[in-house]
Amino acid sequence: METTPLNSKNGQSACKDGEDCQENGILQKGLAGPGNKAEAGQISNGYSAVQSPGAFLIPYTIMAIFGGIPLFYMELALGQYHRNGCISIWKKICPIFKGIGFAICIIAFYIASYYNTIMAWALYYLISSFTGQLPWTSCKNSWNTDNCTNYFSEDNITWTSHSISPAEEFYTRHVLQVHQSRGLDDVGGISWQLALCTMSIFTIVYFSIWKGVRSSGKVVWVTATFPYIILSILLVRGATLPGAWRGVVFYLKPNWQKLLETGVWVDAAAQIFFSLGPGFGVLLAYASYNKFNNNCYQDALVTSIVNCMTSFMSGFVIFTVLGYMAEMRNEDVSEVAKDIGPSLLFITYPEAIANMPAATFFAIIFFIMIITLGLDSTFAGLEGVITAVLDEFPHVWAKRREWFVLAVVITCFFGSLSTLTFGGAYVVKLLEEYATGPAVLTVALLEAIAVSWFYGINQFCSDVKEMVGFSPGWFWRICWVAISPIFLLFIICSFLSSPPELRLFNYNYPRWTVLLGYCIGTSSFICIPAYIIYRLIITPGTFKERILKSITPETPTEIPFGDLRLNAV
Repeated sequence: METTPLNSKNGQSACKDGEDCQENGILQKGLAGPGNKAEAGQISNGYSAVQSPGAFLIPYTIMAIFGGIPLFYMELALGQYHRNGCISIWKKICPIFKGIGFAICIIAFYIASYYNTIMAWALYYLISSFTGQLPWTSCKNSWNTDNCTNYFSEDNITWTSHSISPAEEFYTRHVLQVHQSRGLDDVGGISWQLALCTMSIFTIVYFSIWKGVRSSGKVVWVTATFPYIILSILLVRGATLPGAWRGVVFYLKPNWQKLLETGVWVDAAAQIFFSLGPGFGVLLAYASYNKFNNNCYQDALVTSIVNCMTSFMSGFVIFTVLGYMAEMRNEDVSEVAKDIGPSLLFITYPEAIANMPAATFFAIIFFIMIITLGLDSTFAGLEGVITAVLDEFPHVWAKRREWFVLAVVITCFFGSLSTLTFGGAYVVKLLEEYATGPAVLTVALLEAIAVSWFYGINQFCSDVKEMVGFSPGWFWRICWVAISPIFLLFIICSFLSSPPELRLFNYNYPRWTVLLGYCIGTSSFICIPAYIIYRLIITPGTFKERILKSITPETPTEIPFGDLRLNAV
């Protein structure tokens, strides 16, 4: 059957009534701007390219062994021994670094502001999945353009550089509605559908954590175990698809040349820190509720290994499906796998699911998995903030936890409004790149320095021995004192020397967004030097005496007579 080429005059028709037109060639019916056709065809969704996942696994493992796991162990031990959140714990370690706790709370606010929006997208997809035919499988919807190309249809379809899949148009034009925004300088109005979805997510979050770790712990039994069931189902289904082996080979085959690129190591460090959680205050908060003699060393090893193996398993789930997509498109896996982040979750994978037997079932369980995984992260992040504030101001909020949690959730919801606009996806990417990653790594660096060099590595190891009965070995000591801080310092300097060039949906971020990104990232980190200056000013004595008093623990940690935390909220 002969088809009309998509780059014909008909395919490049002008935008209707100016509704979908944007400047600089952004989303003009999915077409590239003048002089950028080849580039737009290669990066249709604007996310970074996955050149070699196999090369990523090596730095990921190294960063986990020498950076993520040691700091994970450190935070568990600190929280369990001192039994305080990320703010008040510094009174017992090194008071001058108390600003780290405030920085963590601000970072948690930024994360809640954009991370729950991503879950709202998943909830929108989940609701849309309860239908006989998934809405992102057809080009006959009101949001589709002339460039919509369903290459899974029975017709003989020609795929060109201007072609856009129905899954991509569903995501960009129906869910996000980015065609109604011209960029960060004109994000447009708020999408009421996404606002309702986000409100639903925050409602679930509130009633899961309002009573404390006992209520959230019961919810986590479901949200933490259910994804493993779904992952297993999706892995079996993906492995049986034609072409799945191509994705597995692409996933495991390393590109050694890529190991020389700094960006791969920076991405690996960011991934391991975001998956394990050091620097977010979460581990301090949850460990503070542990029994004093709990084996936190065993917890650190088991949890870290399970976490990393889960990530490794998830890679097979994703790349078996990408191999299937490459087989159907008759393309290399590298072309199909070039988009990561939300594009992978909301375009590539849903598109593959839509063309499987029992597509509705697999779509529903996939997006339920995404939402449950996201809820776990949100529970933990907000609990870290709540525990920190309640421990710092027990006389004010101890008996008003429900009201305080409500205030936190409402504040985070209003903070997320900018990400719920038609250009909200641009805001999400900006916050993701600048507001959290570099700030969290800086917090983790200063935390490691404060504990190892100021509080003292010998004192810290003595605390661990008092809890678990044995002192950490030389490997852990060397990592805490030198290796982990050096890794973190290298990554931070690499980011500062070459900030990422942001691009999303053929929209190149203006140069001023780099300055805006640094300002957002600095807004949390500035708490640390600001508190150091404040501390030195209010402390009486000479400058030397002020420093000595500020780095000396204010109050000793009381060892409980029983196994329970006495001041638990």
